[in-house]
Amino acid sequence: MKRVFMVVFMLVLLFSTATPLLAQGSVEADTQKWVIITAGFAMALASVGCAMAQGKAIYAACEGLARNPGAAPSIRFVLLLGLVLIESLALYTLLIVFVKVTV
Repeated sequence: MKRVFMVVFMLVLLFSTATPLLAQGSVEADTQKWVIITAGFAMALASVGCAMAQGKAIYAACEGLARNPGAAPSIRFVLLLGLVLIESLALYTLLIVFVKVTV
Protein backbone atom coordinates (compact mmCIF):
# COMPACT_ATOMS: atom_id res chain seq x y z
CA MET A 1 0.00 0.00 0.00
CA LYS A 2 2.81 2.40 0.83
CA ARG A 3 4.54 1.64 -2.47
CA VAL A 4 1.38 2.41 -4.45
CA PHE A 5 0.88 5.62 -2.48
CA MET A 6 4.47 6.69 -3.15
CA VAL A 7 4.18 5.95 -6.88
CA VAL A 8 0.95 7.96 -7.14
CA PHE A 9 2.47 10.78 -5.10
CA MET A 10 5.55 10.91 -7.32
CA LEU A 11 3.44 10.94 -10.49
CA VAL A 12 1.28 13.77 -9.18
CA LEU A 13 4.39 15.68 -8.15
CA LEU A 14 5.91 15.17 -11.58
CA PHE A 15 2.76 16.32 -13.38
CA SER A 16 2.25 19.33 -11.11
CA THR A 17 5.81 20.55 -11.63
CA ALA A 18 5.68 19.95 -15.38
CA THR A 19 2.57 22.11 -15.78
CA PRO A 20 4.27 25.48 -15.05
CA LEU A 21 7.14 24.56 -17.35
CA LEU A 22 4.78 23.84 -20.22
CA ALA A 23 2.71 26.97 -19.57
CA GLN A 24 5.48 29.41 -20.49
CA GLY A 25 3.94 30.36 -23.82
CA SER A 26 3.34 33.94 -24.81
CA VAL A 27 -0.42 33.49 -25.03
CA GLU A 28 -2.09 34.66 -21.81
CA ALA A 29 -5.27 32.61 -22.28
CA ASP A 30 -3.28 29.40 -22.62
CA THR A 31 -1.37 30.18 -19.43
CA GLN A 32 -4.60 30.92 -17.56
CA LYS A 33 -6.00 27.56 -18.64
CA TRP A 34 -3.04 25.73 -17.11
CA VAL A 35 -3.29 27.78 -13.91
CA ILE A 36 -6.91 26.72 -13.50
CA ILE A 37 -6.10 23.06 -14.16
CA THR A 38 -3.19 23.11 -11.70
CA ALA A 39 -5.34 24.83 -9.08
CA GLY A 40 -7.95 22.10 -9.46
CA PHE A 41 -5.34 19.39 -8.95
CA ALA A 42 -3.95 21.22 -5.91
CA MET A 43 -7.39 21.40 -4.33
CA ALA A 44 -8.03 17.74 -5.07
CA LEU A 45 -4.73 16.71 -3.49
CA ALA A 46 -5.39 18.83 -0.41
CA SER A 47 -8.85 17.31 -0.06
CA VAL A 48 -7.51 13.78 -0.34
CA GLY A 49 -4.79 14.51 2.22
CA CYS A 50 -7.30 16.02 4.62
CA ALA A 51 -9.69 13.11 4.25
CA MET A 52 -6.97 10.56 4.93
CA ALA A 53 -5.64 12.47 7.93
CA GLN A 54 -9.10 13.02 9.41
CA GLY A 55 -9.96 9.35 9.00
CA LYS A 56 -6.78 8.33 10.77
CA ALA A 57 -7.40 10.82 13.59
CA ILE A 58 -10.97 9.64 14.12
CA TYR A 59 -9.83 6.01 14.07
CA ALA A 60 -7.22 6.73 16.73
CA ALA A 61 -9.71 8.63 18.88
CA CYS A 62 -12.27 5.83 18.69
CA GLU A 63 -9.62 3.31 19.63
CA GLY A 64 -8.52 5.48 22.56
CA LEU A 65 -12.09 5.86 23.78
CA ALA A 66 -12.62 2.11 23.57
CA ARG A 67 -9.53 1.47 25.67
CA ASN A 68 -10.15 4.20 28.25
CA PRO A 69 -13.72 5.57 28.37
CA GLY A 70 -12.86 7.69 31.41
CA ALA A 71 -10.62 9.92 29.34
CA ALA A 72 -13.42 10.89 26.95
CA PRO A 73 -13.37 14.68 27.59
CA SER A 74 -9.64 15.06 27.01
CA ILE A 75 -9.65 12.76 23.97
CA ARG A 76 -12.60 14.65 22.51
CA PHE A 77 -10.85 18.00 22.98
CA VAL A 78 -7.62 16.82 21.37
CA LEU A 79 -9.58 15.19 18.53
CA LEU A 80 -11.49 18.37 17.74
CA LEU A 81 -8.34 20.47 17.90
CA GLY A 82 -6.58 18.06 15.55
CA LEU A 83 -9.51 18.01 13.12
CA VAL A 84 -9.56 21.80 13.01
CA LEU A 85 -5.86 21.96 12.25
CA ILE A 86 -6.18 19.27 9.57
CA GLU A 87 -9.12 21.06 7.94
CA SER A 88 -7.13 24.30 7.85
CA LEU A 89 -4.93 22.69 5.18
CA ALA A 90 -7.89 22.46 2.79
CA LEU A 91 -9.06 25.97 3.65
CA TYR A 92 -5.63 27.51 3.04
CA THR A 93 -5.36 25.62 -0.24
CA LEU A 94 -8.79 26.90 -1.27
CA LEU A 95 -7.72 30.45 -0.42
CA ILE A 96 -4.55 30.12 -2.47
CA VAL A 97 -6.51 28.66 -5.38
CA PHE A 98 -8.94 31.58 -5.36
CA VAL A 99 -6.12 34.13 -5.18
CA LYS A 100 -4.12 32.44 -7.94
CA VAL A 101 -7.04 31.96 -10.33
CA THR A 102 -8.40 35.51 -9.96
CA VAL A 103 -5.01 37.18 -10.47
